[in-house]
Amino acid sequence: MSTYWKTGNFEQPTDEELKKNQAASRKREAMRGHVLEPVVVTNARGDICTSWWGKAWCRNLESYADYSNRLERGKRYLREGSVIDLKIARGKVTAKVQGSRKTPYRVEIRISPLSEEKIDAIMQQCGHKLDSLEKLTTGELPEDMRELFLGQNGLFPSQREISFSCSCPDWALMCKHVAAALYGVGVRLDEKPLLFFELRGIDPDQFVKVTIQNRVETMLENEDRPSERIMDDADLGSLFGVL
Repeated sequence: MSTYWKTGNFEQPTDEELKKNQAASRKREAMRGHVLEPVVVTNARGDICTSWWGKAWCRNLESYADYSNRLERGKRYLREGSVIDLKIARGKVTAKVQGSRKTPYRVEIRISPLSEEKIDAIMQQCGHKLDSLEKLTTGELPEDMRELFLGQNGLFPSQREISFSCSCPDWALMCKHVAAALYGVGVRLDEKPLLFFELRGIDPDQFVKVTIQNRVETMLENEDRPSERIMDDADLGSLFGVL
């Protein structure tokens, strides 16, 4: 006889059971007029994400703690289409993850907003990379902005800046449903990298606008100062042997 509890672990539903429950949940939600935003993984094998920033999000997640067992189960759930709904808002992710029960589990992930000091520091870094900043406005994340996301005090949340909860009865801090949702966030970031800013409580348009303004003001302040790279006549004469 099958039971929900088995030797201290949850029984894992088969792929067929998951698909059946997913279809039933989608039908119920549609009848209620709810619009679902499912996460679709395009890679059948290998990395879940395709972009460097999406992959980096997954690596950052995997560095939090030793959740290897549940992380792998979370990946399986995500690949099987169990994250039937995932929405990202300012500092918050909500998801519905289909499991062994007919009703999807509700997952909530909260990420602390960046402090004003950290935002100022990031804007200062971006101010020296105006070409990259221009690409950012079109939804690209150039390679030379890696440090902005991965470095200390970057946009990626540390373990103490993220919290999560799930409506399932699993006692673990990170259950497989939360893991599936977190990997689902990586897929969303693959598609829309500017959601990084949204997660950390930053308005991307305002961020770019203020960064450019600050850079222009700095350049104007220094326009009357002679550059150290300009050589005077005496230096030129010495360099070329001209008296």
